[in-house]
Amino acid sequence: MADVARVAGVSHQTVSRVLGDHPNVRDATRARVLRVIEEMGYRRNSSARALVTRRTRTLGVVASDTTLYGPASTLFALEEAARAEGYLVSTVSLRKLTMETLSEAMDHLSEGGVEGVVTIAPQQSAVDALAELRYPFPVVVVGSAPGVDIPGVSVDQHLGATLATSHLLAAGHRTVWHLAGPEDWQEAADRAAGWRATLDAAGVEAPVPLRGDWSPLSGYRAGQELAGWVGRGLTAVFAANDQMALGVLRALREAGVRTPQDVAVVGFDDIPESEFYAPPLTTVRQDFSAVGKRGIALLLELIEGRPPATTARITIEPQLVVRASTFPYAARTEGVPH
Repeated sequence: MADVARVAGVSHQTVSRVLGDHPNVRDATRARVLRVIEEMGYRRNSSARALVTRRTRTLGVVASDTTLYGPASTLFALEEAARAEGYLVSTVSLRKLTMETLSEAMDHLSEGGVEGVVTIAPQQSAVDALAELRYPFPVVVVGSAPGVDIPGVSVDQHLGATLATSHLLAAGHRTVWHLAGPEDWQEAADRAAGWRATLDAAGVEAPVPLRGDWSPLSGYRAGQELAGWVGRGLTAVFAANDQMALGVLRALREAGVRTPQDVAVVGFDDIPESEFYAPPLTTVRQDFSAVGKRGIALLLELIEGRPPATTARITIEPQLVVRASTFPYAARTEGVPH
């Protein structure tokens, strides 16, 4: 900073005011200092700045299962939104979110001087554990958190499942089978609940759902079982994510079942590859960018002690993306197994 002041012909305090965006600096002086900073490639020492301002401008993110599309996309969106606000991000990736691992992660981030933390918590058990912990900074949770009073952001999974199931019923299918996600994931539970509620509202008895683990392999194995019901009432499948839908499509194809002529398939997430499935997959799109922006905005409001601009529980609506894996279908006359 002293070198910048010498070259620009101003005091050390003036350079500090320019860096701090202080209003009491003439425009010409500010422009000259900024030009010298750019020419010299000066970077202000963040540790020194923190000592003066007591602000590290660093946020923490705790995540798990980041090999999966949803958590990985959420993490990227949060990091991008934080950078846009001028913050660095310190990320702790855990194999499993438990009381012990969350406590260790929070301690680690606290020692690193973060001003607040976003936790990507897809399992209800993780949210419950988070609610029991005490930490010296604001915390926001990304994901459904029923019954827990923690500020957060989530996509309306129930609505997404309603859109998918309603789309298939409107196309003429007499019922919709469901391949659900893992039992311990709240998002899987919310999607299954939306599917079942939509069938109940239509006066349709729901078939017994199958369950996968989000992987294409689990979808493939479920698809082999589903293929056995073709001709006995199965004409439409709602898979809880696009990767499992991919496995279902392959299993049906290998069994000689055409999509969508014999069985329509809908996924969830709208991963980049879903548009290039054979056939292209109808799916539910989650706006991860909006999740990141709203999550970081909410956290910064809490850090700065401002009342949140909206409710502390923010819900983002998903969007149905219709492609060639579904089309209007003349309902068959076979009975509906359950």
